[in-house]
Amino acid sequence: MIQAPREQVRTTAAAPRRRAILAVLLAALALTAIVLLGAVPGPLGTAVAVILPWLGFALVPLAIGALLVRPRTAWVAAVPIVAWTVALWGFLPVPWQADGAAAHGLLVATQNVEAGSGTGAASARTLAAGGAEILAFTELDGDSGSAIADELADAYPHSYRVGTVGVWSRHPILDEEALDLGLGWKRALRVEVDAPGGPVSVYVVHAASLRPGAQSARDGMLSALGQRIGEDRSARVIALGDFNAVSTDPALASIAGSLSEVRFGGIAPAFTWPASFPAVRIDHVFQRGYATAAGRTTSAGGSDHLAVVAALSG
Repeated sequence: MIQAPREQVRTTAAAPRRRAILAVLLAALALTAIVLLGAVPGPLGTAVAVILPWLGFALVPLAIGALLVRPRTAWVAAVPIVAWTVALWGFLPVPWQADGAAAHGLLVATQNVEAGSGTGAASARTLAAGGAEILAFTELDGDSGSAIADELADAYPHSYRVGTVGVWSRHPILDEEALDLGLGWKRALRVEVDAPGGPVSVYVVHAASLRPGAQSARDGMLSALGQRIGEDRSARVIALGDFNAVSTDPALASIAGSLSEVRFGGIAPAFTWPASFPAVRIDHVFQRGYATAAGRTTSAGGSDHLAVVAALSG
């Protein structure tokens, strides 16, 4: 029998490994590129931001594959993993953190009650029973706004409503202002609440819907809100509501530059929409001036959005 030269055998055996290493390298580069594109303003960055949390499922097989193919070059898989972690750092849950049901500090809650759902009063009842001192609701229609007002009249005597957004407070409202944020109609408001520990500036927003080919209205509204918050000299500021943007969306950059998003406890990301199978978080609580902030999601009423509850203290 004629045997192939030893060098040829080694070359033939090494070919599949080289192809595997190349595949791992290309996958790592592709995933890193996708993560970096999430910082690009506009539709591309928004699309990447939506899928970014789920991209973690692709990083696991990449890391395992890199270790199996060649342990010495497994560091290649660390590049997209580090990029992904940095991009999502403010969004990732904090396992050791309380879940937002703190017994002290200021407790706030927000929910998009879904116009036409007919369950605004049920949402208000549930969130009020949880002890929230400031309640912010979005996507209000005439019926849900009136139902919530009736439900909260006794326990939350201070309120202000503009268009599709409203805020109800156990504490006095010192100042109130409607905000159109460049849309030409009111979908946001600002109030100053005389909260324990000192006044707090509260912004409630229902951002324009995100639709393919019509993203500019939402982006412009969020940019205007960020500019307004940046000009606010209040020591304590809270911005909450339905932003129609996920945490890492570039459109939130102007807001995130002035405020920090409340972090959530647990081991899994806290998504808010759709309530039947939450896949994205578009409802947020941002704050400045509080030393600690812990959030959680909860079901309230029959809305297609989960509510967000946040405990702020310090």
